[in-house]
Amino acid sequence: MKKLCYLWLLLLSLAFTACTSYKSVPYLQNDSIVNQVSQNPQLYDARIQPKDLLTIVVSTTQAELAVPFNLTVPTIVTTENRNLNSQPSLQSYLVDNQGYIDFPVLGKLRVVGLTKSETETLIKNKLKDYLKEEPVVNVRFINYKISVIGEVNRPSTFTIANEKVNVFEALAMAGDLTIYGLRNNVKLIREDQSGVKQIITLNLNDANVVLSPYYYLQQNDILYVTPNKAKAKTSDITASTSLWVSATSILVSVASLLVTIFK
Repeated sequence: MKKLCYLWLLLLSLAFTACTSYKSVPYLQNDSIVNQVSQNPQLYDARIQPKDLLTIVVSTTQAELAVPFNLTVPTIVTTENRNLNSQPSLQSYLVDNQGYIDFPVLGKLRVVGLTKSETETLIKNKLKDYLKEEPVVNVRFINYKISVIGEVNRPSTFTIANEKVNVFEALAMAGDLTIYGLRNNVKLIREDQSGVKQIITLNLNDANVVLSPYYYLQQNDILYVTPNKAKAKTSDITASTSLWVSATSILVSVASLLVTIFK
């Protein structure tokens, strides 16, 4: 009878453990709460930070009028391209640590903290003194990148073409979490425009993460997926096994050498 009781207790503990483990796996649990919350939606727009690389193109109906305001790289003429109609390529603008770019004719412009749209408006207003018509100004990020590391299938740095990416999209690009990744302990490492660094913990099991101000990633953000205890134990076992194998190999080699010498 005691054995039967012990067996039932063992089965119950295994069932409880399995249930607990499953609860830590699915994303966005209790999602009904999110649908009931009153939201104030605002479309995300990236803001310029120091060390960002930008392309800025000024266009007018008469192309020659915009030439002085477009920063270009001169084309080097070689024997191969001498007869080709090669166009100069656009040069990028590096935002300095104080948040300025050096714009042709207009000089220093402070763009840090501005969105692309706000930067376009700023340049248009500055150009009113030089152009009779309102030009078309197009601003784009070149180096909008995020990194995903830790317990994911394909850790890497990714360039974001549309300059907008959320946490789940970033993890999808990295091949999703491995079975060893902690869904409730994903670290977001962020540095703001003044150089202040933050480490924010995100719980991807909780559906409220989609309402978090950190749901959308900024340029140069790093996502780190923390490994669970099982992975740590596996690493320890692997390291110990490798150490023992190496030590055994050395001992066998030494023993063989001694046998050969004293034979």
